[in-house]
Amino acid sequence: MLGVLAHPTYRKLFAAQVIALLGTGLATVALSLLAFELSGEQAGTVLGTVFAIKMVAYVFISPIAAAITSHLPRRPLLITLDLLRAAVALFLPFVSQAWQLYILIFLLQSASACFTPLYQAIIPEILEDEEQYTRALSLSRLAYDLENLLSPAIAVVLLSLTSWHGLFAGTVAGFVASAWLLLVTVLPDRQSAAKASFHQKMTRGLGLYLATPRLRGLLALNVAVAVAGAMVIVNTVVIVQARLGLAEQDTALALACFGAGSMMAALMLPLLLKRWQERTLMLAGGTCLVAGLLVATGIKGLAWVLPLWLLLGVGYALVQTPSGRLLARSAHPDDRPAVFTAQFSLSHACWLFAYPLAGWLGSALGLVPTLVLFACAALVSVVLAARLWPAEDPTDIYHHHVDLPDDHPHLAGGLKHHVHPYVIDDLHTRWPR
Repeated sequence: MLGVLAHPTYRKLFAAQVIALLGTGLATVALSLLAFELSGEQAGTVLGTVFAIKMVAYVFISPIAAAITSHLPRRPLLITLDLLRAAVALFLPFVSQAWQLYILIFLLQSASACFTPLYQAIIPEILEDEEQYTRALSLSRLAYDLENLLSPAIAVVLLSLTSWHGLFAGTVAGFVASAWLLLVTVLPDRQSAAKASFHQKMTRGLGLYLATPRLRGLLALNVAVAVAGAMVIVNTVVIVQARLGLAEQDTALALACFGAGSMMAALMLPLLLKRWQERTLMLAGGTCLVAGLLVATGIKGLAWVLPLWLLLGVGYALVQTPSGRLLARSAHPDDRPAVFTAQFSLSHACWLFAYPLAGWLGSALGLVPTLVLFACAALVSVVLAARLWPAEDPTDIYHHHVDLPDDHPHLAGGLKHHVHPYVIDDLHTRWPR
């Protein structure tokens, strides 16, 4: 898997991602401590609002920003966004009121909502070989999981040397280092896109996404990932400490098992994808999520929690990690940023609903009814994905053009019936039956 780092451009981009993730992880710890200083016992309310603002920015700002910046050179844009995130993080230690925190978080996450899908869309252009790109996706998944494990540990060490204010210095340094790595990296030129109105630019990615059967299946699976992930993130502490009466260390151990399961799946995926198609593995991942949520209704002790959370981590990564291959395969290079933006926005819309529902329903109905409801939602999404995403999903599709003149450049030799890698675009507006 590490062989993909031999590619010099990708190596720099991956290093930029890892450094920025570590900085973001330090900010997550610092934000918890900042919220407690601002609101004491009401810190949970402040953090809940911060997470809600993050999801709103990801869902609504991402497509708008993509439309506004679609004609801009990518490297200067990415560097500017990194520096903007660093500038916002620089002000966070000086926050004295919750409303100030909310404004800064909105600015920070709006920049991330523009940065992340654009960055993700560049990788398949650099790594054109699908096997190499698969390894890159697995490395990216590992980076996210390791960040969840390493950032708190690094924060503990730093807090022994400085106050929580100093953690934000690590965040600023992470974004500045990411910007520097992008500065010394040569990226492919952005391909010129057809002229379009602002509304067309903003909705193009969504239109391409929803017109592609495999991506409609991915959208359904996003629901399963969100409800299972939200249950783990929001209610692990409730299950472990309130229901089972265990210690804080056991909560951390359960969350570590979830991350370990995700890492295991990410490590195995390059080999698994040589034998099975993405559809098979992603539906299997969704099934793991359903099974994990259902069995969790009968949890009786830590010996149940740890393997179940490991299973949920495996299912989570089996669905999440290959999604980049589907997006890259389903659009021309000039349309990939729009399609990646659509996935970014739609997937986080699922989280926007799943996060509060996991907390509210858990409190109002109890954990077992909430687990059952979330398991049913995940099951419906997996069944729907299997229906929306055909089992036969070739890249090259035989089709015909009855609406094009014989001398159209797309028709080699005037053949209106032909075969080629099929994606939705201006000449192919519907998926062939």
